[in-house]
Amino acid sequence: MKDMRPFFVYLLRCSDSSYYCGHTDNLELRMQQHQAADTGYTATRKPVELMWQGEFETREGAIAFEQQVKGWSRAKKEALIAGNWDKIQALAKSKKAIRRELPVLSSDEGVEGVESDARLRQASFDSAQDGRLRRTQPERAGTVAGAALLHGILHGDAAAQRRAIAKAITLLESTRGDHRAQGDELLTALLPHTGKAFRLGISGVPGVGKSTFIEVLGLYLIAQGHRVAVLTIDPSSSVSGGSILGDKTRMEQLSVHERAYIRPSPSSGTLGGVAEKTREAMLVCEAAGYDIVIVETVGVGQSETAVANMTDMFVLMQLPNAGDDLQAIKKGVMELADLVVINKADIDADAAMRAQAQIASAMRLFGLVNNAMGQAQAATYDTFWHPQVIQLSALHNQGVDAFWAAVTQFRNIQTANGRLAERRRHQSLAWMWERIDAGLKQAFRQDPAVSALLPTLVADVESGRIPASTAARHLLAAQSGRATTAIK
Repeated sequence: MKDMRPFFVYLLRCSDSSYYCGHTDNLELRMQQHQAADTGYTATRKPVELMWQGEFETREGAIAFEQQVKGWSRAKKEALIAGNWDKIQALAKSKKAIRRELPVLSSDEGVEGVESDARLRQASFDSAQDGRLRRTQPERAGTVAGAALLHGILHGDAAAQRRAIAKAITLLESTRGDHRAQGDELLTALLPHTGKAFRLGISGVPGVGKSTFIEVLGLYLIAQGHRVAVLTIDPSSSVSGGSILGDKTRMEQLSVHERAYIRPSPSSGTLGGVAEKTREAMLVCEAAGYDIVIVETVGVGQSETAVANMTDMFVLMQLPNAGDDLQAIKKGVMELADLVVINKADIDADAAMRAQAQIASAMRLFGLVNNAMGQAQAATYDTFWHPQVIQLSALHNQGVDAFWAAVTQFRNIQTANGRLAERRRHQSLAWMWERIDAGLKQAFRQDPAVSALLPTLVADVESGRIPASTAARHLLAAQSGRATTAIK
């Protein structure tokens, strides 16, 4: 016989007046564990008091509601305890009938409520039910969770907002179909609240000091009154598929600052130095009110330029003695840079000066070749930004003010001449085509006709019976429904 054990969502009040929300299939045992625990959130906040509990038929329904409550403000949690649905609805600023989405409330005080036979049922307030629990619909649970994330990002307090941002980015990075649909809905709802931040992309070779520089820059910007979000991209192993996600550990001070948010993400095989959902993560941070969004790429070479196509300004970090004049004028990442930074200039001042001169010369050459200025363009030379090269030492916090002065100048010039808005429009279109390409690739891999034909063609290519290009054409034809039989 199928186990019909219920699942509980519960809300505890700790000794420091904070609230803890969790879920379990054995509430009495879980309460005993909280009282006896020596690790975890409640271990240092005992005694704890059970303030509210709700019963769900499925674990999925319980987890969905737990995630929602965790993103709520203190006022909403207290309204939940009091059973004040009108206040919950008002705080959520939503027109949806929340009462139809959530379980009935209990105001039982203390652990004694666990031993009572009063069981909460997930039922509508508008009609009395006979006590039987109804199965939570996945799409409805997704809607509830999405509304909670949206509210947490836009209106949550500092702690709730950070959790909501993290959950939203995780949802957007998920490859599950239902999660992607929920992520699209969330992103569409957040879009009107985006676009006000300045997006700064920072790239460079491994070891150039990107993380150290970003921490120094972030603390400098916070001191100027900004809120800073940092999205770091860590390379994924081509062998195991794993990623260390260690950039955040280098930002010890910035990572714990209340006006900063740092999110490391794996590249997961995505080329270009960024992750697949970096654009989406940027919009989430913008909607949350961060006015400076920094994207730190993986350590890159000459061809990883994707970050330049999703940020307002692309900064390339270089090392002294990183190459000769010929290396400086090689096209690729160099010609896309809006600002080049020679870091670690304190190690060898002469080498840093030579590198600055070589790169500045190369940048001027790029400008002449790319612009091919005529007389009319020459007359408006000062109204456009021209890439600069500066020196600094992130380790000794030298030159950061000069760097930000250059960034501010760039922003002012590009805003005044309309280039910044034009750049964002092009980036939005590029984002659309990028997602189309990714979607077509995913649809191709999931196509039944392709799956049926693939093993045979893979074997034929591996054995040398047919060329890879022929196999690819037949697989593409299979997806279109034009292939009838496999090649023999």
